[in-house]
Amino acid sequence: MRLPFWLKILYGSGDWGIAGIGMMRSIFYAIYLTDVVGIEPRLASLGALVGIVWDAVNDPLIGTLSDRMRSRFGRRRPFLLWFAFPFGLSFVMLWSAPNWESQVGLLVYVTLAFMISDTLTTLVAVPYLSLTPELTRDYDERTSLSSFRTVFQLLSALTVVVAAPMIVDAVILNGGSQQQGFIAAGAIFGAIGSLPLFLIGLFIRERYDSAGQESPPFRETLRMAWQNVPFRYAAGIYMFNWSAVDMVAITFPFFLLYWVGGGNLLAKINILGVDFALESAFFGVLMLVCILFVPFWLWAARRSNKIRAYILGMSAWIIVEMAIFTIQPGEVEYLLFIAALAGIGVSAAYVLPDSILPDVIEWDELRTGYRQEGIYYGIRTLIRKLTGAMVIFVTLQILGWSGYQVPPADVIQFTQSDSTLLAIRLLVSFIGVVILSGTLILAWFYPLTREKYDRIRRLLKKRREA
Repeated sequence: MRLPFWLKILYGSGDWGIAGIGMMRSIFYAIYLTDVVGIEPRLASLGALVGIVWDAVNDPLIGTLSDRMRSRFGRRRPFLLWFAFPFGLSFVMLWSAPNWESQVGLLVYVTLAFMISDTLTTLVAVPYLSLTPELTRDYDERTSLSSFRTVFQLLSALTVVVAAPMIVDAVILNGGSQQQGFIAAGAIFGAIGSLPLFLIGLFIRERYDSAGQESPPFRETLRMAWQNVPFRYAAGIYMFNWSAVDMVAITFPFFLLYWVGGGNLLAKINILGVDFALESAFFGVLMLVCILFVPFWLWAARRSNKIRAYILGMSAWIIVEMAIFTIQPGEVEYLLFIAALAGIGVSAAYVLPDSILPDVIEWDELRTGYRQEGIYYGIRTLIRKLTGAMVIFVTLQILGWSGYQVPPADVIQFTQSDSTLLAIRLLVSFIGVVILSGTLILAWFYPLTREKYDRIRRLLKKRREA
């Protein structure tokens, strides 16, 4: 059964806020902690480590809670109605660190702000994503639904990467501080991002509910998820996939500022008569190409299957990762060319992994007799956030050990040592190659093909009819 176009548009718009807020956190949070808040990199990485532990607790619990929710609004919608606007407000707190002298005090504040924002993100993201398999059971319709969500995800990311640096620069040029610029950007994107999630809670209905199904105990649910072999592969693919994406997002601001831009905070690139910040130009070109290639990856998945298309995309991205190391200071035209090429592979990384997970859930239903979207999407959200936090932790640790110097407050020009610059270049190139190689290995051996999934659907249909 084909889903209405309006439903796909509305559902896809929900990822505007989740992706936009996630993208701004991925790209700018690490450099915000070091260069704006002024926390030493290795100390700042401890905040990300605490976030990893907290993620391990709250994501599966909220996933299970959404599976067991029973209300007249369904299982997922109450979370969107209750927590959409608090989710947006929490994003302002994330960028509002006080002007304290104490490094430990600052670390405690940013860690608590991170945990609050992370929890509210989970409370909307897990139920929202869990709607995917509950809206359709068709193999290709799920890919189509995921592609609509991906388009909004990428449009949001494009808007954030272009607009956020421009908002910060505008505040600085008007006499404000970087801190005030980040707060302004957080308030704007938090407000815009929360509204679509609330509207989804109002207007979208769950088609395939499990009302009346008795849920197994939480520990038994985790055990059953671990025994799902296709899910193990999907989880591994997802982990390596988003580790690679986050490695680009988190390390490139350092690369652009200190290597390409020579340490000039306000370095610009003129494109068609408009001056853009280096981050806006690079990530803007990358995300624009991502959006343009969404139809191609959707076509490739239909033409062959999702896994083969994914392997093609990751192979192309590995080649580009190796080329990034050749970029030299001031080579902005070459930088934008590399950004465009990287966008092709990153597009596959955005589109295809999320279209795999609903099929894994159907396999779990055939095997166990339970529909447990919440726990699977809880683990999926956990992996997504763990990769971001872990990459922040590793990146800041490496930068700290390489001799990274925190620049003085509101300094426009600052340079780093040769050892730090080499560490930054390796982070944006060859470490990414190692991570992407993991995605290729797991995708090559992924056991759930289109043909096997069609057989699963037929068996589930017979069971339901019986």
